[in-house]
Amino acid sequence: MIKRIVKLTFKRDKTADFLAIFDSSKDQIRAFPGCRHLELWREEGDPGVFFTYSYWEDEAALDAYRHSTLFRTTWKRTKALFADRPAAWSVRLVEEVEG
Repeated sequence: MIKRIVKLTFKRDKTADFLAIFDSSKDQIRAFPGCRHLELWREEGDPGVFFTYSYWEDEAALDAYRHSTLFRTTWKRTKALFADRPAAWSVRLVEEVEG
């Protein structure tokens, strides 16, 4: 299982546009083969900064999504709204801490 975190920084006047894009594509992304989970987070101190947090079955599933028409069309609309370059990390759980 791969967990993917993507930081997206938008122009302040474009956050509503991004939220509309996310809302219209989130169900399709969640239904994409290999996607096991998708969340959208917003930075507490900066309303122009968002993070997507997703779980992917494996690297092949993530790559298939990144090469899909769904990704290309969604990304094209999204990147036009950026105030800064996006940053992305693919991570794996090393140790789970309880308590």
